Amino acid sequence: MRNDIDGVAFDLDGTLYPNYRFFIRLTPFILKEHALLLALGKARDDLRAAAEGKPAEESGLQQPAFYDLQAQFMAKILHKEAEAVKERTERLIYRGWEPLFKKIRPYPLVRETLRALRERGFKLGMLSDFPPETKLKNMDLAGFWDVELCSEVSGYLKPHPAPFLELANRLGIPPERLLYVGNSVRYDIIGAKKTGMRAALISSPFCTGRRRNGNADFIFSHYRQLRDYMLG
Repeated sequence: MRNDIDGVAFDLDGTLYPNYRFFIRLTPFILKEHALLLALGKARDDLRAAAEGKPAEESGLQQPAFYDLQAQFMAKILHKEAEAVKERTERLIYRGWEPLFKKIRPYPLVRETLRALRERGFKLGMLSDFPPETKLKNMDLAGFWDVELCSEVSGYLKPHPAPFLELANRLGIPPERLLYVGNSVRYDIIGAKKTGMRAALISSPFCTGRRRNGNADFIFSHYRQLRDYMLG
């Protein structure tokens, strides 16, 4: 068992389950609400760009302003009133997507790995760019976590250091003794490494190489490998 790590934190989407399982169920929404979805994606890219390279106290994106700012960015794209866009985004995306997760199965051995880590004394954290609590409950993955955190709560989206540091603070573990597990090099691996965390990348066995892994400390394609990496 590793004695240089005190906690393991996870991204959710694409990390605890394969993304394609969600996208299949999201197809009707994409066809009907593609303009709203595109506006959300563009607004979040713009918010990331606005915060890039700036510490929390200087970027002007601190909570509770995040959702208002996101709605303002989206409203400009959609040529709508910001308050109406905020309400629609909350209803259709933040809350509307959550029931889809009742039919999404996690990767094999996710539950067993989480249970084994807890039994061996590791703290477990969840950090997602969307609210994770109901999704985890619907996937029968609630109850494993010491901390469940939505990065928007920090006022920033990954890969900004703020949500990773907030996670470490809430877990009570120094960043350098945390392993963060994610599927995105750009958002998860690079973001975690900026704060001094270790980083593990879940990736296809066909996608390897330094350019693609963001200098992750560990790359795996099956949760059995992650369990063995942590527990030996």
